[in-house]
Amino acid sequence: MDHKNSQSASYAAAGVDITAGYKAVELMKKHVARTRNEGCLDDVGGFGGCFGLPVAGMEEPVLVSGTDGCGTKVKLAILMDKHDTIGIDAVAMCVNDIICVGAKPLFFLDYIACGKNVPEKIAKIVSGVAEGCVQSGAALIGGETAEHPGLMPVEDYDLAGFAVGIVDKKKILNKERMEAGDVVIALASTGIHSNGFSLCRKAFNIDNNDPLLYIPREELGGKTIAEALLVPTRIYVKSILALLEKVDVKGISHITGGGFYENIPRSIPDGLCARVDKRAVKVLPIFDLIAQFGNVPERDMFNTYNMGVGMTVVVPAAEVDTALEILRANGEDAYVIGTIEKGEEKVILE
Repeated sequence: MDHKNSQSASYAAAGVDITAGYKAVELMKKHVARTRNEGCLDDVGGFGGCFGLPVAGMEEPVLVSGTDGCGTKVKLAILMDKHDTIGIDAVAMCVNDIICVGAKPLFFLDYIACGKNVPEKIAKIVSGVAEGCVQSGAALIGGETAEHPGLMPVEDYDLAGFAVGIVDKKKILNKERMEAGDVVIALASTGIHSNGFSLCRKAFNIDNNDPLLYIPREELGGKTIAEALLVPTRIYVKSILALLEKVDVKGISHITGGGFYENIPRSIPDGLCARVDKRAVKVLPIFDLIAQFGNVPERDMFNTYNMGVGMTVVVPAAEVDTALEILRANGEDAYVIGTIEKGEEKVILE
């Protein structure tokens, strides 16, 4: 589209450069193109993103939606001037939720609010969004970048997203089929993902840009704390879809804010309890550092962070080996951390 006649000196004087928005769209188009799939019907730049629903073979197609942001992890991305991975987090937080229902992601839209539209920075952010979409098989069919002078400092931005997936109604995961004797499998996380950053900021004095953030640490494999914290959220969509094809999955939990104590119970029916062996959890070193520097008790850690487990799935005991084989073949570090038993507490960590 030709925007040469669209410009406003008055609006620019008030802090909004609409021509920067046009440039940002042009710069991001190559990233958006990577995400196109069979459902895409038009190009970026219209008023609404159009998508053809792939419902062939489904008896009762159901749309499943999810929306989320990256929390104050964005502050660390701004501090480090690294903007090409935070978009992966935005996608992950949405698609990892809808896969818990058994839905395949179809498309994603992003929303970027910024103090000043710097096209190159916006394009980097969108490159991460596009990478997250590629990893999850979703198409990036649109979005919005809004310049907010006076509301946000010029260097600040925030990022949120919205995803839609689809599942045949009869295949929606039903936790009521869960029973005592089923097994809880953990899928390893890549780090703290996108939750608990307010506590991280306090523990590591991030808001004051503490030099501690930039010291390479042996326990982090030579990474700095800042680098370890900014590692993007793992996207589990393709491995879970592969699992659903072969295994009778009874429940899935995305371990986000609230950690084990809030998220595992969401997939457990009344009358049953997930008994989790804390000793089996492969706790990542970054969590040990948060506990150490923030003086955070163990229970608070498990009630705030994923502790190295980004997702859990519950399967019948007879299918554990098959489930582990499929998940590992799809690149997951998957292992057993507990069992389902009768009880009212929903989750017990011991």
